[in-house]
This record gives sequence, structure tokens and C-alpha cells, in this order.
Amino acid sequence: MTLSGSLSATVSDDAVEFEYAVANDGSEAVDLQFSDSQTHEVVVFEDGEEVWSFSDDRMFMQMLQSESIAPGDAVTYAATWEDAPAGEYEARAWLTANDVDCEAATSFTV
Repeated sequence: MTLSGSLSATVSDDAVEFEYAVANDGSEAVDLQFSDSQTHEVVVFEDGEEVWSFSDDRMFMQMLQSESIAPGDAVTYAATWEDAPAGEYEARAWLTANDVDCEAATSFTV
């Protein structure tokens, strides 16, 4: 299984939009198994301290779900941080799928 991730942050006047793309670079389909309705996490750090996360104040349905990524295909997940204060940040994203590691990071300024 060969997954690669990339994370971008687009800053506007009222929000930061994150796009986390996960690509299957392998020759076989990758089946992702999730324990609940959360598929990914995005966490923002300032000077090494967590200041925001996608899952804060959210509830996720307790359900099993799966998603398959064909060879050469990618899936994209989104997250929005509204009213982000000015500063320099690092964001990290990862899949919440069982037994799968795929992380990405990016730095950005608000």
C-alpha cells in the first residue's frame, strides 16, 4: 500500500480553507476502513502548541464506513478554520482510517 498526502491552506479574510489530498501511488486499490464518520483530522499549531483542530466541538456518527482509492487516483478532504487570528502556523493532516498512515503538513500565515 502506497499512499501519499499533501495539505494546502488557503487564507481569506474570514477563514482558512484546508485541502488534504490522499493519492494512491501503488498498483493496487487501497481500501480504507473507518470506525466512525470522521475520515480525516487537521490540527493547527502555533509555536508547537495546538491552537485548533477540525474535530473540536464536532460529533461524529458511530458507524463503520469504508472508501476505496484506485491505483493512480486520489481523494480530497476539506476543513475550514473560521476567524483564525493573525499569526504564523503549521498545520498537519492525517487519515483516521484503521491501520493506515498517511500524513501531510504545511505552514501558512494569517
